[in-house]
Amino acid sequence: MIIDCHGHYTTEPKALMEFRKAQVAAANDPKARPKPSTLQISDDEFRESIEANQLRLQRERGTDLTIFSPRASGMGHHVGDSAMSMDWARVSNDCIHRVTQLYPNNFIGVCQLPQSTGVSPAESIAELERCVNELGFVGCNLNPDPSGGHWNAPPLTDKWWYPMFEKLCELDVPAMVHVSASCNPNFHATGAHYINADTTAFMQLIEKDLFKDFPTLKLLIPHGGGAVPYHWGRYRGLALKSGRPELSEMMANNIFFDTCVYHLPGIKLLTDLVPIDNILFASELLGAVPGIDPKTGHNFDDTKRYVDALTLSATDKDKIFEKNAVRAYPRLGPKLEKIKAAKKN
Repeated sequence: MIIDCHGHYTTEPKALMEFRKAQVAAANDPKARPKPSTLQISDDEFRESIEANQLRLQRERGTDLTIFSPRASGMGHHVGDSAMSMDWARVSNDCIHRVTQLYPNNFIGVCQLPQSTGVSPAESIAELERCVNELGFVGCNLNPDPSGGHWNAPPLTDKWWYPMFEKLCELDVPAMVHVSASCNPNFHATGAHYINADTTAFMQLIEKDLFKDFPTLKLLIPHGGGAVPYHWGRYRGLALKSGRPELSEMMANNIFFDTCVYHLPGIKLLTDLVPIDNILFASELLGAVPGIDPKTGHNFDDTKRYVDALTLSATDKDKIFEKNAVRAYPRLGPKLEKIKAAKKN
């Protein structure tokens, strides 16, 4: 089975985006904000948004299952207050749940957290528990920079984050370390802010012993690990100079990268340097790099083509396409058996 671990709901029904537009317009006037109970979206609207987009591309590109979350750039944790963020997270996650209910063999949910600038991550735990325990989600997206590009939150290794990590370990779910939109004009959201965050998070993890405190914690760093594979020697050197372990030892069963790298040389570099056991297949559909590469005639984000073209063993490709996802998402395994049985029938 081919599991895409990084998909976003970027084709949301119009009503959801209208709700968000009204929310943002009333960011400074809580009484004027729309109530989540007013949002009404039909099953047909969800089907229309999915079938011509993510579901069509699954079929065309030969993937089977997408681990699906709300639009990352739309999380907007820097907008409004914590109450507004909570409402937005809940309605966004409920929409993901609706998709997983309509297409249970094609999509599994990962939640947006109701983070807010300066607010303890502990305040997001209730929504994480709801999504995992009630909606059947298998993970979450954790924003290391809720300020939207100003980086005023403590590093991920700071104890400020520990209540969230404790709950992730208790629930046995991973977090994808994924920022949202950038409100800092110095950082283009997908071309700079995302990659900056991936690279920054990895360096933070090099510097401290987070996984000694949380040996079962699993963190996914998307977009191929940001700049890390390209500068693998730099990070190895910095780690070893500081008396830290080898990068492969540090990653072990705790840190994973995905394959959201939109050219074959980049995927090859990723798999040449990063341990195969720590790489998960992903495409970020529908995401940051749409369009056709004029040099190849194929879509930039058709990342399965790149993995298929690698001279890896069948065993290693199976790890990237399926087995590593099961390791990274412990709650995925039992669901996967049901999905495989359903697809056979």
